[in-house]
Amino acid sequence: MATRTDAPTRREQILKEAARLFAERGFHGVGVDEIGAAVGISGPGLYRHFAGKDAMLAELLVGISGQLLTGGKRRVAESGGGDPEALLDSLIEGHIDFALDDRPLITLHDRELDRLRDSDRKLVRQLQRQYVELWVEILREVYPGLAEPAARSAVHSVFGLLNSTPHLGRPGSLPGRGATAGLLHRMARGAFAAAAA
Repeated sequence: MATRTDAPTRREQILKEAARLFAERGFHGVGVDEIGAAVGISGPGLYRHFAGKDAMLAELLVGISGQLLTGGKRRVAESGGGDPEALLDSLIEGHIDFALDDRPLITLHDRELDRLRDSDRKLVRQLQRQYVELWVEILREVYPGLAEPAARSAVHSVFGLLNSTPHLGRPGSLPGRGATAGLLHRMARGAFAAAAA
């Protein structure tokens, strides 16, 4: 979801490798030595960047929820109150970018959210609720006859559809990023149209 083009920091490298390893083998199946080795530092060297694995997990899950919300708000602001159809397409595109580019984080969220401290888990849920409500508002502008509870259910359903990317097969087995993104976009719009029918 990041739009930066400069080289990732050591901290970002650690988080990326931790997400990949946690998603592949589970949080308890990975040690700090393995994460360190993946980025070329000793396991104990990780403690210069993070208090431990729990801190990495919290930063990953809180971080991606915050990034999705920030990205959604930015798209709304950039639209300047313009065409709600275009804004809905923009929100879908942003979420598809996340779903295709950050697949390990989706797996991690599904498997490991309950491992977070209560305060971190509540923060993730709070950020996610705000993100959902942002979508609900735009969706109801596109489909004014859609009741709020139905709009919220539709948004959650589309997130489930888009966040299914870890189950689509290995990245090389997909038909190509552009084709996959296009398919997901059409399916999301189709689901929203069906909800409003």
